[in-house]
Amino acid sequence: SHIRHAWDPHKSVAQNLAEMGLAEDPNKAVPIPKKLLGMEMESDGQQLGKKIVRKPYVVNEMELEASLPEKKSNTLSRDLIDYVRYMIQNHGENYKEMARDEKNYYQDTPKQIKRKINVYKNFYPEEYKSFIASLKPEKMEVQ
Repeated sequence: SHIRHAWDPHKSVAQNLAEMGLAEDPNKAVPIPKKLLGMEMESDGQQLGKKIVRKPYVVNEMELEASLPEKKSNTLSRDLIDYVRYMIQNHGENYKEMARDEKNYYQDTPKQIKRKINVYKNFYPEEYKSFIASLKPEKMEVQ
């Protein structure tokens, strides 16, 4: 978004990127020394002149944005949550029975179902505990 706001549609890509202090070709911006490639260093006498950066705020804003900590989005789809809750409610911890259930549309194996349940446990531990606690009285009434 920072680049989009500083972009000038009347200039070329190379000119726009040069004004922002960004490289058009990363291979030219950070060249690999010929010594590392196993060849002798040849001096061409080509020293790239310093380019004038007219829009340094673009790079500064991008560096600031990159330094921010990443937000963790620990959410699961509503369908997966409903699927896991249905399986636990009807089959408890019998994963083989869950695999044979008619609502197992994706034909998950017992291990895959167990993995999905563990993901649900890790993402929503409080919700899982309250769900299990709500199931226990129902089972006691049935027996």
